[in-house]
Parts: sequence; structure tokens; C-alpha cells
Amino acid sequence: MRTIKLTIAYDGTRYVGWQRQAEGVSIQGLVEEALARFEGQPVTVHGAGRTDTGVHALGQVASARLAGGHEPAELLRGLNAMLPRDIRVMQVEETAPEFHARFSTSSKAYRYAIRNAPIVSPFEYPFVWHVTDRLDVAAMQAAAATLVGTHDFACFRSAGTTIKNTTRTVTRSEILTDYELPTINYQPGLITYHVTANGFLHHMVRAIAGTLVDVGRRRRPPESLPALLDGGLRAEAGPTAPPQGLFLVSVTYD
Repeated sequence: MRTIKLTIAYDGTRYVGWQRQAEGVSIQGLVEEALARFEGQPVTVHGAGRTDTGVHALGQVASARLAGGHEPAELLRGLNAMLPRDIRVMQVEETAPEFHARFSTSSKAYRYAIRNAPIVSPFEYPFVWHVTDRLDVAAMQAAAATLVGTHDFACFRSAGTTIKNTTRTVTRSEILTDYELPTINYQPGLITYHVTANGFLHHMVRAIAGTLVDVGRRRRPPESLPALLDGGLRAEAGPTAPPQGLFLVSVTYD
């Protein structure tokens, strides 16, 4: 048996998310089905992040244990021939036997895109949160900066989740306005939130994005975020931003 590492990009619009579900089509399920055709038997694929319905990835990482002797280049060609066009395997590598895409992770980076304009291009609509209210970007930048460091992010997780340890270390939390998405027609008014951490809670990035938009709408001051981190409840933070603006950008390993 050998361990392979896959780097995968996908448009999550049509899928129930990365993780295999009882109903609906998942990215994990499609990749497993494709690898099973190589192996002649079921294959389990582990992803670094369990992206939700409608969430995208530029650099999702997955790992699998294979018995066959197919070379990485052969797997790359074959997988992309079998997978839908909105899922692409960007790289296949043979790696150390103990490598695990999820448990070997040291950090992950996400990006959330907000189009702050009266109109959004139909070619961009599936990849941004369209916010028509004028946003105070400087206030959003100040609020985002307060999240850097080691904090309890319980106020930014999904209600009802049972995970006990909600402390995470954020190394980057930044709002940019000069970032461009690869759209057909460029429009001004794109705001992107970039965040890197050693781990994320369920819906954490989307809850932060929703709270930052509340700050931008001047519904709460930037100075309110440290108080949220200090024992705040999920109901006290902003709404969960819609999924289509979220991208898993990259995964880092030691």
C-alpha cells in the first residue's frame, strides 16, 4: 500500500460539499468513485477541510491509500478524464505512508469574496456575496485585525455543534480591496477577507464574514469583536454569510 496526496480545485455550486452524504453528490464521493476504477475496489479519500454545500476550493488537499502501481502522472490524467469539468485534480504526489490530509495539517487559508456594488456580473455571481449597502471598509479592516492571535472562537461557530475545544490561532485576518477575481468584466467594489489559522470551526469563516459586513454596515463598531471573543454567544455575532463567497485557498503541512 502507498499513500498519495491530491491537490484539488472545484466549483462547489452543484455539490453538497466535500464530504460524502446520504443524499446528493459530493466531491469526496466522486473522487472516491474515480479512484475505485483504478483500484478495482472501494477507496476512501480523506480531505483536509470539509467544505459545505456551495463552497469552493482552489487548493483542497486529499489523501488516499492505494494498492495499485499507477504512476502519479497516470492518475492525474485518468482522474481528470473521469471527473466533471467543475472538479479538477491539479496535482498528484506519492507521499510518506503516515501522511493524512486532515490530521497532518498545520494551517489552512480561506478567502471570502464580497461584491459591494449595485450590480454584479452574472459570471461572478456564483462566487461572491453581493452586498448592495455601502460598506465602511476601514472599519472592517480594523475589526478583522483584532482576530489575529489565539482566541476562543465559540461565538463564530455553528449553533448546535458539540466540539469542546473552540480555541484557534489565527495568523492572518485581513480585508483587501485591491484583489481581483478572474471575471470576464472587471468591476470596482470587490472586498475580500483573507484568513489563515491552525484550524477552523464549522461555519467559522462565514460567521466572521457576516460579522465584518455588520461592521461595514455600521451596525456594530470594530471594537466590539474582542468582547465577542471574550465569552460571546453565537447569537451576539453577525449572520452566517452565504456559502458561494467562500474559497478554501490552500493547506499547509509541516
